[in-house]
Amino acid sequence: MIFTHSSGAMLFLKLYSTLSHSLDNLSSITSRTFLPLLSTVSSTKSSKERILVLDYLSSNFKFSKTQSSYISERVFHARRPQQPFIVLNYFQKIGFTEAHIQSMVCRTPQILFSDIDKTLEPKVEYFHQLGFAVSELGKFLSKNSTLLISSLNKTLAPSVETVRKIACNEKDLVRLLHRTGRVLLSHKKILRSVAFFQSCGIVGSQLLYLFERQSLLFTKPESLLQNLVSRAADLGFHVNSRMLVHAILVVHGLTAEAFERRVSLIQSYGFSKDESSQMLRRAPFLLRSAEEKLKFGFEFFLNAVMLPKSVLVQRPMILMYSMEDRVIPRYRILQLLISENLLKKNPSFVEMLEMREDMFLKKYILKFRYKAETLLLAYKSHHLEDFS
Repeated sequence: MIFTHSSGAMLFLKLYSTLSHSLDNLSSITSRTFLPLLSTVSSTKSSKERILVLDYLSSNFKFSKTQSSYISERVFHARRPQQPFIVLNYFQKIGFTEAHIQSMVCRTPQILFSDIDKTLEPKVEYFHQLGFAVSELGKFLSKNSTLLISSLNKTLAPSVETVRKIACNEKDLVRLLHRTGRVLLSHKKILRSVAFFQSCGIVGSQLLYLFERQSLLFTKPESLLQNLVSRAADLGFHVNSRMLVHAILVVHGLTAEAFERRVSLIQSYGFSKDESSQMLRRAPFLLRSAEEKLKFGFEFFLNAVMLPKSVLVQRPMILMYSMEDRVIPRYRILQLLISENLLKKNPSFVEMLEMREDMFLKKYILKFRYKAETLLLAYKSHHLEDFS
């Protein structure tokens, strides 16, 4: 069930077929399966058989050497060497896929030696009560299998309750758990970070947005969070500003050198320090844009379209649009409409850019019935090199 190769899968299916008749009758399993190795190891406990188990796990289960060593060590001393297969059978029975089980065991091999009644079933039932469907739960635990070996009452449940406080409603809870499962067991750190961000005015939907986008931030020391807020303040974002959360996401992971390069690049196109600050306050994610994209955008808008700099200061978000898929195709359409004298009044190119795709098609392409095919072809067959 947890093999990735067809030969391994066939071997595992054969093993389960035998197990379904009798888990206790280990000697009846063919020597080609894993259980004879377990039985031999349990009885002889020789180093030779132990090496066989280690090699078998590494080659067939695709475990790392560390994982294989851990499992073989536990099997070697286990009173019930068949326990791993009982656990695997349990996961199959409740509907987990082969891929999900493979991932769970590879990430957390300790699961194979867990007590089903006392450890696994209560947690699976807990997640079902939270609203996880079987398929959702298999996918979730395949990425967050350590949750199955944590304490339900002392760690798992308190962690879920912490996330529940961040979620705006019960409907969002499962979705939020899916996205942030890797930090779920750090609930004490998360609580501290939540309190800090709330003190900065990041609450409600903004707090949820930050947690969804960068949940690892909530496990960092408060000193690091304070530094992020301070760097955001240097950009002109103040505590209680609704844009503060976006600034934090931008400066997180952005080195001081990279920051300075972006600011210098903006100012190299004739924008003053105050103008560049205004642009970044309105569109902080400009700082995360590739330098080549920013260069191309500035040169196109300022030199090809001949937009006044003041327009970019007021509407810097247009620099983040896809040049290839949005900006250049729509500029080509504007040129064609003007050259064909199809417009009574030339529209604002910025307003054309900001239109939804369906509205743009309706107003500037489909509206012109006899030219629609030509316009649509021009709109879809665009090439960046035409404007390099």
